[in-house]
Amino acid sequence: MLLTTEVSDTFPGVRLPSHGGGLPVEVTLIAQLAPGQGDPLIADAGRRQRGHPGFVDAHDEPSSRIGAMDLARGDRSSLYTFVVGAGGHPFHRHAGNRVFTAISGSAGTQLRFSTASQAQLDADPAAFVRALHLVDIPPDCLFTVRFGGGTWHQFVSRSPVLPHPALFALSCHPDELSGALPADVRRRVLDNAADIPSLTELLPPAAQGLLDAALREPARIATTSLSLHVPPTSLAARACAGMRAWAGRLRRRLPARGGSGFGTENAGRRRVARIVPPPGSLLQAQLPDAGHEDAAAIRLEAAECAGARPATAMAALLEGFVANPPSGVTRLMALRNVLVRPFGLRTSPLGCPASSLLSGEAPGRFAGRFPVLAERTSADGDCVEVVLGADDRHLAFRTCIRVEALPGGGLRCAMATRVRTRNRFGRLYLAAIRRVHMTYVAPAMLQLAVDHAVRALGAGAAAGVAGARRPGPGTFDAPPQSMNCSLASSA
Repeated sequence: MLLTTEVSDTFPGVRLPSHGGGLPVEVTLIAQLAPGQGDPLIADAGRRQRGHPGFVDAHDEPSSRIGAMDLARGDRSSLYTFVVGAGGHPFHRHAGNRVFTAISGSAGTQLRFSTASQAQLDADPAAFVRALHLVDIPPDCLFTVRFGGGTWHQFVSRSPVLPHPALFALSCHPDELSGALPADVRRRVLDNAADIPSLTELLPPAAQGLLDAALREPARIATTSLSLHVPPTSLAARACAGMRAWAGRLRRRLPARGGSGFGTENAGRRRVARIVPPPGSLLQAQLPDAGHEDAAAIRLEAAECAGARPATAMAALLEGFVANPPSGVTRLMALRNVLVRPFGLRTSPLGCPASSLLSGEAPGRFAGRFPVLAERTSADGDCVEVVLGADDRHLAFRTCIRVEALPGGGLRCAMATRVRTRNRFGRLYLAAIRRVHMTYVAPAMLQLAVDHAVRALGAGAAAGVAGARRPGPGTFDAPPQSMNCSLASSA
């Protein structure tokens, strides 16, 4: 058998012309990880993938959609993750083009492609085998793949009898609506509910039988082997592959790291400022003999408000307290709940300033959904206030959330809290948490709630411009001006 080897000074790759006149298949090696690193990386990514809300497991290709289309803005692309195990997945094709970046397992990966067109298969199923080409990827490698819609493909481990996964990939679907999609699949795509299984067409049985026969003699199939550092057919390459496979099995047996993931935001240019509640605030009528008071505010520029009025922004802000709590505050509350439960005190996953938003005991509902003790909207709609709070055995607290319009179209979002202790334990408790409440809990909760509100207002404005605004998560309609709780005081 004649073998030819080419030396590349850049990323080694191969470009396979299409037998059916479509786009070529392009495979490129980028880099190689440390020996045995591919297997544990794929295992960790697969575990995280299983925890994703969009996870599906079908066709031996567990996957999740981590980036959906945004048809309102003209974006038809989606982003997926998928894992292929040692035995590979079935030969299949998609209507649209595909681009993905992947990590091979510690035994390497074999990519199998057939670019025979549907017309060629209809005329002669053997055309599938004549258009077949294999591409071998070395172990523990980062590589990219690009091919056109209609390209048949299958990915397997180069040592399927050993417990090494084939690959983990991040796959971009540039246009989910491209290609000859069946009517039911197209409807699913338009509903933004597509997934990899629904976009997959499996190889017909007639061609599958011919393929199985051809794979029994792999030396007769056109094959390209890519490698980094040493020629793929060299003794050094074979020794390296054996060492990497052994290292991969060893690394998988080592204890895995913690399973959590984290994200930290700094709120950009928005700054939390310490303030004094303005005269006439709803908070002034609450707990007049309180022993503690603090207040903070964030100013939003007009561009961040997307033209929203204070009532609309208030609904988005209250949603933000519940939907986007700081993870640090959540952990502090979990610890606090454990410590105070033996004393019969209230527990809540939210920080106390907004914890009553999870209670059904409040007498009023702002915008028909958020529990409040009191609310007030100014006659011109430029200022909206709500009061949250609860009474406990050791203390009572009241929090006033205020959103007011500023000259030039901006908004100011403020949160002020008063606390009245009820016994010696309450005074000790307040002394212990007072500083962390003022410097971290309250500012962090306000900051992340505002972040959520800005995103929601922006999404609502964009959907309105597109003429497709519908009530749903992240979209808020202003409550009627007349919706005022009976506990509210006059301006």
